[in-house]
Amino acid sequence: MAGKPTSGRWSPRSGFSWPAARYRSRAVQELIHPEPAGRFAIGYGVLAVSFVLEGISFLQSVRQARSEAGPLQRDLIEHVMVTSDPTLRAVFAEDSAALAGLVIAAAGLAARQLTGSAVPDATGSILVGLLLGVVAVVLINRNLRFLVGEEADPRIRSAVLRALLEMPEVARVTYLRLEVTGPRMVFVTGDVDLTGDDTESHLAVRLRALEAKFCASPAVAGAVLSLSAPDEPALQA
Repeated sequence: MAGKPTSGRWSPRSGFSWPAARYRSRAVQELIHPEPAGRFAIGYGVLAVSFVLEGISFLQSVRQARSEAGPLQRDLIEHVMVTSDPTLRAVFAEDSAALAGLVIAAAGLAARQLTGSAVPDATGSILVGLLLGVVAVVLINRNLRFLVGEEADPRIRSAVLRALLEMPEVARVTYLRLEVTGPRMVFVTGDVDLTGDDTESHLAVRLRALEAKFCASPAVAGAVLSLSAPDEPALQA
């Protein structure tokens, strides 16, 4: 598909360009005005080739998702659902739905060949349309959550907190928020208590230096750190 780096293959179904409504409309027309069946071998051949191509794309998206999920201690499906990368989620969902749809289509075609009735084939088209509709709704719902600024995964936040506390210049952390700003990108906001007893101007310089350390990471879009108040409780890693 266009802009589909995980599969490296352009797909004519970009953005679910086979809309669910089209499947349902064709199925209803087939039920009302059934056409004579024929050339089943061609139909099976097209489905088989499509299944192979979709399977290759699906395996590529699975490999990418697993490579990202491992370091974050997530399972495959969990990572696909919570990742801030909408392209990976869309490719995985699209290819999964396509493979399931091809299986349904093959079953409907086989049932039509055996029974001579157009009902199984039309029913299969309706099921494929419903499947695509459900997948589209799930994708829209997940991606909309990232548009309003979702907090990063708690495990990522814990890792950042540990990294902060391991820095020799940080005595404690009292507030930390990581907000998703894009695919695998976060913005860090926090309150820290620095070691030593420096002047206000020197503390500001040290805070900016800490922010620069975070921003050096390609996964950090930006960082804003402030000084903790003396009575604020410390966060535990």
